[in-house]
Amino acid sequence: MTEPSGETAPEAPEDVEPTEDVRQGTGTAPAGATEDGPGATAGEPDAAEEAGETSEKPDGDAGDSVDAEASVDAGASDAPGLSEAQAELAAQRELRARIEARKAEKGGPVAAGAKLSGTAADLLAAVRAVEGGAAKGSAFYETAAPVPEPSAPERPPTAPPGPPAPERPTAPAPATTAAVREVLARGGAPETLAGPVAAALGEGAAAILLDDPWQLLAVAGVRPEQADGFARALLGPDCGPGDPRRTVALTVWLLEQAALRGHTALETATVCAGLAAHSVPDPEEAVDTAVSEGAVHLFREEPEEAPEEEPDEEAGEKADTSDESGEEPPALLGLDRYALAEESLAEGLARLVRTATADAWEGSELERAAGAHGLVLHTGGEAARAEPVALAAAARERGLRALVAVHSDGGRRALGAAGTEAVTVAALLAGAAGPGRDEDGAFALDLLVVLDAPQLDVETAATLVESLPDGCRLVLSGDPEVLGAPGAGRVFADALAAKVCPRIASRVPDPGPLGELVSGIGVGELNQVEAPGKEIVIVPVRDAGEAVHRTVQLVADSVPRVIGVPPERTQVVTVGHGGSAGTRALNAALKQRLNPGPGRFGGYDPGDRVAYAPVPGRTVTGTVLSADAEGLRLRCGDDELLVPKERVESALRHGWALTAHQAAGTRWPAVVAVLPGDAVGGLSRPWVYTAFGRAERHLSVVHGVDQALPRAVAEGVAPERTTRLRPLLEGLLAAPGE
Repeated sequence: MTEPSGETAPEAPEDVEPTEDVRQGTGTAPAGATEDGPGATAGEPDAAEEAGETSEKPDGDAGDSVDAEASVDAGASDAPGLSEAQAELAAQRELRARIEARKAEKGGPVAAGAKLSGTAADLLAAVRAVEGGAAKGSAFYETAAPVPEPSAPERPPTAPPGPPAPERPTAPAPATTAAVREVLARGGAPETLAGPVAAALGEGAAAILLDDPWQLLAVAGVRPEQADGFARALLGPDCGPGDPRRTVALTVWLLEQAALRGHTALETATVCAGLAAHSVPDPEEAVDTAVSEGAVHLFREEPEEAPEEEPDEEAGEKADTSDESGEEPPALLGLDRYALAEESLAEGLARLVRTATADAWEGSELERAAGAHGLVLHTGGEAARAEPVALAAAARERGLRALVAVHSDGGRRALGAAGTEAVTVAALLAGAAGPGRDEDGAFALDLLVVLDAPQLDVETAATLVESLPDGCRLVLSGDPEVLGAPGAGRVFADALAAKVCPRIASRVPDPGPLGELVSGIGVGELNQVEAPGKEIVIVPVRDAGEAVHRTVQLVADSVPRVIGVPPERTQVVTVGHGGSAGTRALNAALKQRLNPGPGRFGGYDPGDRVAYAPVPGRTVTGTVLSADAEGLRLRCGDDELLVPKERVESALRHGWALTAHQAAGTRWPAVVAVLPGDAVGGLSRPWVYTAFGRAERHLSVVHGVDQALPRAVAEGVAPERTTRLRPLLEGLLAAPGE
């Protein structure tokens, strides 16, 4: 990559002076750890940093949704107010109930196994869908000090909204919360946990905790060592590391943590290793106990049958040899919520494939495929988004009810005039936009085109597909190289890998130097790119402190003056929330420069750029307008939103700097990608591809990782997620003989 030689220097201050290209590894990483220490990398999740744990996530910012979990003490009041996420969760429950009823009509329970039993188990999965993943922890079993300020995981699972007008859940009764508070006090836990525990375990929460103290792990942010201390305080010598109550709760907890990293299931060997790491004496027996109690489900994929051959001796010998050498697929463990979602999604996609009426449509390759099939996959970069949008327009001309859905409002606005008829997936599912539903809950649609399909997690996708009527065509379109969904699952990648429907690859390249750069990254090459219009500028830095300083200079001065893009249209993207140059540090520095103030409204002032998570897994960016007794009022695009005061702390963050997962699905005129030396562990090719691809006109790279950047592009493939959707789709839709 070659920057303009000489012409930038007279105009720009030091932070945009042309330097060596990224491919050559310009910039020197710090010789040692940054000020946060070697463990506090920019890729660590908020929860891990505060609790002193090490992140296990493959991507430093994976699943970011503005730290959007309901933290350990976020709902600590005796009667916490109803949140938007809780209302949407109730809607999801209602839709899932219809899914289960439909499965029952087909002949009994799903193959994955029975639903969890008991009040605590029934509510366990539901509360996690709202609170989503690990939050900050504290060793509360040693002291009764309050839990630290709330924080969020890097990869919170998405809790998709459901149909409109759900039955709104009620807050825990004051008597329930008071009883829980007494039990927590007996166990040495902070009373601030009373509200979340009562919400998670229900009316009999106090009795449940007395009988099984490890049910405390149902509350987001509670760590196993904390639950152990709580159990010791309540049970005394009667509890031990092999207590069945402990092993079952730990098994569930391990699978929930895996979901934060995108997995919908784990191999049994992986779960056993995790249990052994928490001093469980017999991990295999613990897994068997969890399965027998219905807390988790065991899945064994059937080995592929060898094709039938002539019954001669030679064929028999070949078949026997194949059977002996073939490896049996590993057994998987999963939670009911993801098993139900994957099975429902696979069945829903198969239903669309089988009920669509083939028709001969004239036009592009994509139009012909959509006319003949109920499910079509479309791949391509940013420029290729115009193709499925054109498909929807052509379908409307044919008299069909067609709709385009995108991941974010920013993605909708990027479509220009066509974006006026597009909706976000969240708004569609919530009933806030798009067609109405019939009495069965199905959308009045003949064709649905979903852009940004890699951002669909399995639960959102299942809810969406379940809402489509028989005969409706579905086109999933997106760039397979970007970071995956913030929630569990890899829907788009699994559907592509299953090869059960047409896959149309766009031949439209992304234009200009930025398009050339990002396209090369997608195939593992960090190429030299001519940028005569200052489209790409490299800013080498020595350490994280200098990275923050240069980033502020770029946003506040250099990019507006040299490139002509104002600060409010320039987005900073970094690897994670933590570290010396993570989102927290960068947002603090950018606020001080761009909108200084005392933060008199819960840490915010009018004019602050913010990132808001109305539900976990979905980020909306905007600006603070004002505050009143109800909460903070934001301007998000063309809309005004109210963030209830009880949700400000848990669902709102400053938004001058985002992580790549938060930024996915949206583009800005100018982007500053920050790569400090302590971010090396969070770099991967999908991260670089996603971060650099957010820029429309200009990209500045604050480069302090030396040769780690070209290595990440060439070799840094993000770890695969363990899911079950691909074999389920293949089993339902594979053609005979495949």
